[in-house]
Amino acid sequence: MGDISKMRIFNSSYIGAFSIATDSFVLVGAGITRGERSIIEECTEAKVIESTVDGSSLIGIYAIANSNGIMLPETASKEEVKKLKSELHGVEIRLLGTNLNALRNNILLNDHIAFVNPEYSYREIEEIEEVFNVKAVKIHIGNYGTVGANNIITNKGIVVNNSATDSDISIIKKYVNSMSQSTANLGSSSIGLCVIANSQGMVAGDQTTGFELARIAEGLDL
Repeated sequence: MGDISKMRIFNSSYIGAFSIATDSFVLVGAGITRGERSIIEECTEAKVIESTVDGSSLIGIYAIANSNGIMLPETASKEEVKKLKSELHGVEIRLLGTNLNALRNNILLNDHIAFVNPEYSYREIEEIEEVFNVKAVKIHIGNYGTVGANNIITNKGIVVNNSATDSDISIIKKYVNSMSQSTANLGSSSIGLCVIANSQGMVAGDQTTGFELARIAEGLDL
């Protein structure tokens, strides 16, 4: 089992903006320090791979991944795709042509289910399901279409923002075993941008309170 910790990345407490975690690997923006990398590896017990998307270290906004695949916006360069393929053999990597190109902001994903912004087209939904080998469910969570930015999910559980309605929760509970509602980083509803998590452990932004940390850990069954 990994660990639970708090940290900053690039001097920001919104650490999830720079990283996306699966149970097999963690993508993180290129340029993190050795100490930051060590904390992520220790908590998630997964291989950490530094990368960029269109030259940006905001991996946790533009890239989305589970253990089966990675999707990047079409702005990603051939060199960035080539680097990921060289480090992750057997993981499909595909570019998605879409106006909603901040993919992680708009897709909430684990190895079994994808909750997605309802504005994605039928074609885009088909591609998401194909690459990640999951069922995709269109949903607003607490009136947010940005389901990936405002919530966080692993293979063990989910944490949804405090604005989630009873109807939202009823739908989500069909697909997850553990759930909680919380904020992070001292009241932020952008939970997904504040936390890096997988089934083994998690890291939260350093402004996250003890109460928030406990609520997030509860929902993720850590």
